Amino acid sequence: MEKENISKTGEGNRESFRDRIATVDESGKRKWVFAQKPKGKLYNIRTYVSWSFFLLFFSLPFIEVNGQPLFLFNVVKAKFILFGKVFWPQDFFIFGLGMLTFIVFIVLFTAAFGRLFCGWVCPQTIFMEMFFRKIEYFIEGDAAQQKMLAKAPWTGSKIFKKVSKHIIFYICSFIIANFFLSYIIGVKELWKIITEPVTQHIGGFLSLAVFSGVFYAVYAFFREQVCTVICPYGRLQGVLLDKNSMIVAYDYQRGEPRGKFNKKVERIQGDCIDCFQCVKVCPTGIDIRNGTQMECVGCTACIDACNAIMDKINKPLGLIRYASELGIEKKEKLQYTGRMKLYTVLLGVLVTVLAFLLVTRKEVDTTIMRTPGMLYQERGTDSVSNLYNIKVANKTTNSIPLQLKLENVSGQIEIIGGHSVQVKEQGEGTGSFFIVLPRSIIHERKTLLKIGIYSNNKKIDVISTNFLGPVQ
Repeated sequence: MEKENISKTGEGNRESFRDRIATVDESGKRKWVFAQKPKGKLYNIRTYVSWSFFLLFFSLPFIEVNGQPLFLFNVVKAKFILFGKVFWPQDFFIFGLGMLTFIVFIVLFTAAFGRLFCGWVCPQTIFMEMFFRKIEYFIEGDAAQQKMLAKAPWTGSKIFKKVSKHIIFYICSFIIANFFLSYIIGVKELWKIITEPVTQHIGGFLSLAVFSGVFYAVYAFFREQVCTVICPYGRLQGVLLDKNSMIVAYDYQRGEPRGKFNKKVERIQGDCIDCFQCVKVCPTGIDIRNGTQMECVGCTACIDACNAIMDKINKPLGLIRYASELGIEKKEKLQYTGRMKLYTVLLGVLVTVLAFLLVTRKEVDTTIMRTPGMLYQERGTDSVSNLYNIKVANKTTNSIPLQLKLENVSGQIEIIGGHSVQVKEQGEGTGSFFIVLPRSIIHERKTLLKIGIYSNNKKIDVISTNFLGPVQ
């Protein structure tokens, strides 16, 4: 647990250690956070970033590449589309390596830049602070007005505001749920759920209801608890951060000892005037002056609030700023440590391997095996045949006919039921065929064959297999 500042009690000054999160009191009861509306340079930049996020979130499902969504994560059908390329369970090793690369990136990024992601581009933070919180400010007013409304009796005005807020919250949650579902099943399937009879899409409507309920519960009630209680990334901060990591930090060297501001008296204390503005704007209810804390999402609201106060009392900005613990303690700049270098090398190797696998990834996966339990067949006095099974996974968006040709020996291939193996788009095809070889070229029990896979007379792959024949 984080160590708090020395606090004054009836027993004198003593060190205390937190045994609970900031939004829970000693009895275990939830303390509701009424965050004051932030304003300032960093908040304005975060607003612009949130607009870009909303633009991407609500537009990406409609973008298609070669008739396929740009992104699709259909867990039910085990179908994933990234940048228009389809990934099936056969590509799981690529997906797994991609996830491993992402995890290493998160570790490296956090070791260097702390929770920069959480404060600036995390969907939970953006939707909560830049969307739902602003709706709440518009309906119920700023933090002080919200507190008064919460304590006020249930009058007509209070009922109207509360009901209006929750209705709007649920409508927004329903809209977000629709777009969220479109990333899983695609816009076309979502449109069918919306336009066709409910009885044809009971599962889809249940999914929409569940997602809408979850989003509504999160943004109307659970709020910052998602970051402090549920999110595993927040819990990992203790092992990922070190003294060189960039965090939102209070400069205690400059700010302590604290003291109220009086412009008529020469100031002998530190620059912190104990105005609590940094606490009032915090969406997770912490006091950043108590040091690095698990609940801090790095949203920079406290930086803007403190800078506004410093400007009013003619003190340098940056009492609360982005810095590292060593930067505060020893006035050192952010250092690129040995651990960061190791993570960078590891990340570089993983990215290189992942890029190679993606570039060399086959659009058509073919498996050829001799039919089990069968020996060779005599074809007259001069030829021998083997029966094979072929299985093809087509990852493209077009149906393709596949032809088979022997590449390294003379002979012929007889496909049962036709001259080619037909494979539907994004589907699988199977078939059986005979390979017939002259006796004159069979010199061993097993003969290595290379079979060329052709589509519209274009070679797309070469498969190796064995031919079983009589011993000369």
